[in-house]
Amino acid sequence: MPELPEVETVRRGLAPAMERARIDKIEVRHRGLRWPIAKDFEKRLQGQTVTSVGRRAKYLIVDLSSGDVLVMHLGMSGSFRVNDDKIAKYHHEKSKSEAHDHVVFHMSNESVVTFNDPRRFGSMKLVARTRIDDEPLLRSIGPEPLGNEFDAAMLAKAVAGKKTSLKAALLDQRVVAGLGNIYVCEALFRARLSPKRQAATIADKKGQPNERAIALVDAIKTVLHDAIKAGGSSLRDHRRADGSLGDFQHNFLVYDREGEPCHGVSGTVTRIVQNGRSTFYCPSCQK
Repeated sequence: MPELPEVETVRRGLAPAMERARIDKIEVRHRGLRWPIAKDFEKRLQGQTVTSVGRRAKYLIVDLSSGDVLVMHLGMSGSFRVNDDKIAKYHHEKSKSEAHDHVVFHMSNESVVTFNDPRRFGSMKLVARTRIDDEPLLRSIGPEPLGNEFDAAMLAKAVAGKKTSLKAALLDQRVVAGLGNIYVCEALFRARLSPKRQAATIADKKGQPNERAIALVDAIKTVLHDAIKAGGSSLRDHRRADGSLGDFQHNFLVYDREGEPCHGVSGTVTRIVQNGRSTFYCPSCQK
């Protein structure tokens, strides 16, 4: 599933095509995504101007002139492409059959934005901006890891007293938003912290951050910035809006590198299973 860097990459690709443009026509070719697309979806969208394209955790947040907000999730296999002769033209690869084009936005600036999702686990939902804070999809999500407010003190407070593993805590979207398996593994390696370490050990008895918390927050921010700069990681379905692949998968230090030499010391990358998910780490340098 796409994580924060992939969703942010998509957001940056959609913004030039959609912001300050009017939705002249909306085609819903298949309503059966993760949740059925509402019957009044087209009526509420057509004729509205997109005022901004944002992101919250792994969700795309599109503000409309009507006061509605279009909340979108890519699911497991969703992707957007932008067809615009003035900017870029993306032709389908065989793996992105047009049979899986489910929603098409025709913009007043002549851009055509298409949502493609073979597995149909993606979603689109319209929410009134005045009710966005109460939206069930968003209201329990924790702080944005790239925001100024996310720091060692905030993370230490969130995990204080938690007996779960550090990796499980970081995957909890209530603790920190947008992180998934890839970037948790990579951040823990950069911070030299074991994914098996008890989460509470990055805080003292009073819930104050220690040096582990400081190193971990720095690693999280750094790996996310690096991944966004590289356009995210393309392992299966992720594509940028122009159809090109992300490049960060070529920079993995531990993820999906089981049995390979560790980049830190003379250890070997190991794979274990935690809560049903594969974890990649180096036992020699992550303690």
